[in-house]
Amino acid sequence: TDTDSDTDADADSDADTDADTDVVDEFDTLTTYMTDNGLDLPEMTSSWILSAQDVFDAGLENWFIVDLRTSDKDGNGVVDYIDGHIEGAHSVGMGDLAAYVDANNTDGKQVLVYCYTGTTSAQATMGLRLLGHDAVSLKWGMSGWHSDFDLWTGNVGDAALDYDSWSTDASPALGSYDMAELATGETDGAAILSTQLDARVWDGTNKVLAADVLASPEDYQIFNYWGVDDWDHYGHIDGAYQLTPGEIGLDDLSIFDPGATIVIYCWTGQTAAMFAGWLQALGYDAYALLYSANTMIYSSLESHKWSAAVDLPYVTGE
Repeated sequence: TDTDSDTDADADSDADTDADTDVVDEFDTLTTYMTDNGLDLPEMTSSWILSAQDVFDAGLENWFIVDLRTSDKDGNGVVDYIDGHIEGAHSVGMGDLAAYVDANNTDGKQVLVYCYTGTTSAQATMGLRLLGHDAVSLKWGMSGWHSDFDLWTGNVGDAALDYDSWSTDASPALGSYDMAELATGETDGAAILSTQLDARVWDGTNKVLAADVLASPEDYQIFNYWGVDDWDHYGHIDGAYQLTPGEIGLDDLSIFDPGATIVIYCWTGQTAAMFAGWLQALGYDAYALLYSANTMIYSSLESHKWSAAVDLPYVTGE
């Protein structure tokens, strides 16, 4: 009997060992899946944004258009979509976006996503692209479509002048960190990615304000997403790291601190939101700096500046 008990105990021990060796490294599984399926950042941020005029000229009937504006920002008692939207646009909240596109874009049209200013729609576009949809974002959001919906003009400015945290120092050396840890409970890459998108990307949380970052840059891991020539020309937030667009991807994830609040800024905040959404899917606490350079050094910018809406036609009601 004692011998049988020992044998049973050995079997249990072997089972425990087998279970341990079967534990999935979810982060490695996810990044392998993304590599194998062309979901690296340079691919995800290729030809992802279009101007209002280009969208209109292509013919509205050729797009599956999604309007993410579910708030009443003008306070008139109705959702802003009803006040005016692009003809043919579907009113969809971020949390329902993926399922809605799957169910309703039966003709397989290219998906055009827009919001108020272009930042949330950039995050949404990244999420859709990671799921395999052919999606693009409307530059400047509905603000760029018609001046009746302009939320950009009142938010451009020179906020950096109000703080001592705008710098011309050289970029600090990039660090090296452990990778993010994922615990979705899923075992294959597609399921892990879908769960990550549900948990972080589709909640629409992707923005921080310039005033918060400029006041306490040490509270964030900050990345300036411009080329090095522009970095040298304009300066940057103190302590920020310089990253060149198109040169960062899955092979470079060790530069991101999984324990930090990561902030990315670009010219407008829209590309930064694409980048942040991609990092969110990988388990990082990443945000775009809303309006980015346009709200910090607008007067100094020689390009990449908000100008004015093109005043294209829109419709009202549901």
